Amino acid sequence: MNSLVVVFISAGLFFWGYKFFAERLKRLWSVDQKRSTPAFSKFDSLDYIPAKNWLVLFGHHFSSIAGAGPIIGPVIAVMLWGWLPALLWVVFGTIFIGGVHDFGALATSVREGGSSVAEISKHVISRRAKILFSLFIWLTLILVIAVFAYLCADTFVKEPKIVLPSLGLVPLAMLVGYFLYHLRVNSILATLFGLVALTTLIFLGNILPIKANLLIWLAVLFVYSYFASVLPVNILLQPRDYLSSFLLFFGVGAGYAGLVLSRPNIEMPYYNKWSTNTGYLWPALFVTVACGAVSGFHALIASGTTSKQLASERHIKRIGYGAMVAEGLVAVLAIISVAILFNRQTGFSGILKNDTPIRVFGRGYGLITRGLLGGHGSFIAITMLNAFILTTLDTATRISRYLTEELFKVKSRYLSTFIIILLSFALTISGKWNSVWPAFGAANQLVAALALFVLSCWLLSKNKPAGITLWAAFFMLITTVAALFLQVIRHYQNKETVLFIISLALIVLSSFMFYEIMPAVLRRSYKHA
Repeated sequence: MNSLVVVFISAGLFFWGYKFFAERLKRLWSVDQKRSTPAFSKFDSLDYIPAKNWLVLFGHHFSSIAGAGPIIGPVIAVMLWGWLPALLWVVFGTIFIGGVHDFGALATSVREGGSSVAEISKHVISRRAKILFSLFIWLTLILVIAVFAYLCADTFVKEPKIVLPSLGLVPLAMLVGYFLYHLRVNSILATLFGLVALTTLIFLGNILPIKANLLIWLAVLFVYSYFASVLPVNILLQPRDYLSSFLLFFGVGAGYAGLVLSRPNIEMPYYNKWSTNTGYLWPALFVTVACGAVSGFHALIASGTTSKQLASERHIKRIGYGAMVAEGLVAVLAIISVAILFNRQTGFSGILKNDTPIRVFGRGYGLITRGLLGGHGSFIAITMLNAFILTTLDTATRISRYLTEELFKVKSRYLSTFIIILLSFALTISGKWNSVWPAFGAANQLVAALALFVLSCWLLSKNKPAGITLWAAFFMLITTVAALFLQVIRHYQNKETVLFIISLALIVLSSFMFYEIMPAVLRRSYKHA
């Protein structure tokens, strides 16, 4: 099959979802552009600051939610189960579950004064649900910070050419932020200056690679994350993510332009097999492919940083649903990049065993963009991925700071951030994150299921129908718990003690949360009826 057919069908469905289905969500949440947002009503010059332009906030939000997830998950899924199952989950998951999840998390948080999804659960479910949910998210974010810091530092060691543009973007972003918010320079001029400077940094990075060992880069990244968390959001975090988003857009745009020029055929069979060493197609695929279809981490971003910077409710659809669609497009590109590597005579030739998913994507992306980027496609792919990872790292640190202040009543943002950095750094250098990380996929999808239940309870509390979120919540909960049960059996048989305990703990947690949630859902459903 020609890859362009896949692109056009996917893009057409995404367009329908954004243009028509998302309008239904706007009506359900009663989006009103005349209503004041928390960025204005709770302005504090630190976290609650309206973005200069909706594109600035879109850049921050998209860069933060993307990470490496929409690439790594689909790459693995294609090679295990086939390209069509992965594609169907990405497209329909994005439109009917991921988009609803992200839009709802942002809209509900804005309506609740910028509160996190965990904090909202206290009011619409119970105080105990809020504590359990918050603690679970807090522990998950520490793992995310530790792993993404390691991945970024490891990339710096192996690809020293990307160090200068990655770290040089920090002072550049602060300068652009100063232009936008203090000197009030025209947004277009400030953006053009930033993009020209970023292009220069990429060029210089090829000439001046910076080499250091892993520990030094880890220290640099955690120091950066600390300042990104404690400084006002418009000084560093927001403009850095905004400028990074253009690098991401360029990488994705070049990928699709390369597909139009090269029009590669997909020789890989659309379906591989139902059962693999990783698990069955259902439920394992739906846990393996998280970002790019639906991800609980998105709810943390939407209700953590994005809702506090939204200048108008009319931008909720563009940022909440639109960024999810953009991530779906990234996942589709990743699926095609891997599928075209398949050869009918040799298959993948053990490519997954010999290469990481990131390198597999880089190889396919380089092949697609050869006519456009020459031999630089793989370098662009790795630079783009590193930008994804770094933006997720700084935003996750800031959200963890919010949760630390809420959970443990820490009043100092400097102390709360230090606690997060210390715990994440300790987990990174211990190397134990490597044994825990395989459980992240299920944990992430469990957060998505719980967030959807919170959104359902919120809608019911406002006397609104919640069917659109409830069915998605039950689907994600049943799928994730089924995946966890199968993981418990596999970890027990393989004598993987740590993963066995974690998977079992996640099942227990989901049982407690379900016990808390269902009475609230039934009670509010009865009142609504």
